[in-house]
Amino acid sequence: MLSDLAYLSYPLPPDIQRLFEAGDFARMNRIIDARIAAPETPQCLKDRLRFQQAVAAEIPRAYPYTQAQLLAMLRRQVRDFSEDELEALRDDGTLDWRYVDGEVRFKDNCIDSMLKTRAAYAARALNPQVRAGAAQRSRALDAVIAGMKAKGCGRLRFTLREQITVSSPRLTPGETLRVHLPLPVVHAQVAGAQLLATSHAAAAVNAPDEPHRSVYFELPYEPGMTVWADIAYEINAPYVQPDPDKVVCDHPDFCLEEQPPHVVFTPYLRALAKEIVGGETNPLRKARLIYDFITTKAVYRYMPPYMTVANIPEYFLSGLRGDCGVQAITFITLCRLAGIPAVWQAGLYTTPDSTGNHDWARFYVAPYGWLYADCSFGGSAYRTGNADRWNFYFGNLEPWRLPLCSDFQQELNPPRRFLRRDPYDNQNGEIESLTRALSVDEYETASRILSCEELN
Repeated sequence: MLSDLAYLSYPLPPDIQRLFEAGDFARMNRIIDARIAAPETPQCLKDRLRFQQAVAAEIPRAYPYTQAQLLAMLRRQVRDFSEDELEALRDDGTLDWRYVDGEVRFKDNCIDSMLKTRAAYAARALNPQVRAGAAQRSRALDAVIAGMKAKGCGRLRFTLREQITVSSPRLTPGETLRVHLPLPVVHAQVAGAQLLATSHAAAAVNAPDEPHRSVYFELPYEPGMTVWADIAYEINAPYVQPDPDKVVCDHPDFCLEEQPPHVVFTPYLRALAKEIVGGETNPLRKARLIYDFITTKAVYRYMPPYMTVANIPEYFLSGLRGDCGVQAITFITLCRLAGIPAVWQAGLYTTPDSTGNHDWARFYVAPYGWLYADCSFGGSAYRTGNADRWNFYFGNLEPWRLPLCSDFQQELNPPRRFLRRDPYDNQNGEIESLTRALSVDEYETASRILSCEELN
């Protein structure tokens, strides 16, 4: 449940913290069980410790590879890769790692992250599709942005299938499953959305403006069952060139609040926001200074499960490494600290033939209203020397976006009984039984573009 996330703001006992960082999860769990059983332990601390056990369970799954295993994988994928290079990439933060049982373990997708952000290693990739695919995606993105600028907007209609397939020996045939599949939130760039068809009768369909909108099912489990929903939606993405000289410097008082445990105005974040913005008073220029800091100083890196991070903006701004969602929530937090209203959007990046999870931000500046900022796409453009695209993603998005969430860290409707796989987003759907949350190895999620057409 979302209320569990408040526990991330509570401190851990020092010995528990040391054991967690060392990856000694067996001893950590044993000590936590003893503390929970002790009558003198405050109830709020017991809740924090139980949540930490759930957090710790995610780490071995997210960091499966020893150094020897990762080196062997890198040598199969990158020409003439050396152990010294692995050490250097570990030291500079490119290859994410942590301790599990006292041994260094590497993130499951750290090689993909390296090839995505380090052009020199992508050029040495033994799979030619690594280079060709990146170049093809870049050309397609530049083309759609150029078309959008020429027409003043981009308008597309998509149909999409979202699905969850469930198969687990730990489930009993016939037991009830509770399934949420995401639906487009009708606001901002979504001009309209329809639920076309579903695999099973829906128990509930959320209102169009529900922050984490979904279609909900209660179904008896059948091994190998697939629950799906077909969706149609229209995207209207206008192109704007915001001019700081036309900005109206009023100070609206909405979307400026803290939102624990992540949108929190800590002393470090206050100091950094002041350092970034300096004496600037124009809201658009302040937002641009924040965007420029994130896109030029930090580097994209795939993340461990977000629930394992106590404070996402501090994690990002202390290491300057993180993925799209981390960069988006950091931009939002810094904007709010600077007096600029900012909110979350998350969903899918949907080209005419592919989909992928993605997060970005919106910020408010009068007289333009809500503008967009995609720091991860902007940072990628900056690293490759594409200044036009870097500038585009401050203020704009191309029409290849499907917002499934209009705010960060919102409850599903009807609410979940157990902690969600992703308590901050609903990009792929969620599933649980009446007695427990399902593990990630018990189901698979997928989304597929069925059609895409340009609108006049």
